[in-house]
Amino acid sequence: MSYLESLFSLKDKVALVTGGGRGIGQVVAVGLARAGAEIVIISRTGADETVRLIEKGEGVPPGKAYSLIADVTDEKSVDKALAEILKRSGSLDIVFNNAGVCIHEDTFEHGVDQFRQVIDINLTGEYIVARAAGKIMKERKIKGSIINMASMSGSIVNVPQWQASYNASKAGIIHLTRSLAVEWAPYGIRVNSLSPGYIATPMSVDTPQELKDAWMPLIPMHRMGNPEELIGAVIYLAADSSGYTNGSDLIVDGAYVCQ
Repeated sequence: MSYLESLFSLKDKVALVTGGGRGIGQVVAVGLARAGAEIVIISRTGADETVRLIEKGEGVPPGKAYSLIADVTDEKSVDKALAEILKRSGSLDIVFNNAGVCIHEDTFEHGVDQFRQVIDINLTGEYIVARAAGKIMKERKIKGSIINMASMSGSIVNVPQWQASYNASKAGIIHLTRSLAVEWAPYGIRVNSLSPGYIATPMSVDTPQELKDAWMPLIPMHRMGNPEELIGAVIYLAADSSGYTNGSDLIVDGAYVCQ
């Protein structure tokens, strides 16, 4: 292995991906596996397809992966899943805290219950997973990396759709990340966040075309990103290459927030 390869290698690392059954989570899970990590996916419904993609290899050596059923908003469910990871894999080195939800709705129509649902999954869920993983890393003296999924929506207000609850949750994640990075730095645990812009995932198929047409002129690169274009950013934050990167929010948005 060359020096450059070793900087970005995840060989012998165990990586947890939440919400890895489809979309960005699935693509990043496969990418982390190809960098050498053993992948564990937790989701509410399972992630058999992602596990199959990793184990199949598709042009690269087959990787190791399995999935567990867990609800990121339920602390006991998360603790049970992480205990199973330690039992089966013996460590927990990387967390890609990806599970989330978005609702596009006028605030006057968006009830408090819906607001709580978005905050509970996006912000509280990431807190629960990060806290549980951080405890393991601290107790076992693991120099771990936690990567929280934020969004450019944590830094700007999207138009023309209204999504106040989502924007608030993602802004909260960015500052939660900074707070945990400072608090846990003495233990060698790094916490960073990833803020994608508009990414073309299977979920975006359901996005009304008029919204996509409105977004394109606002993106300096005049296109949506591909999920594969997030893999390098996550591997960088997970690997030794980013050993002094802590509390950062890495924005991958085609220069949207620069305007």
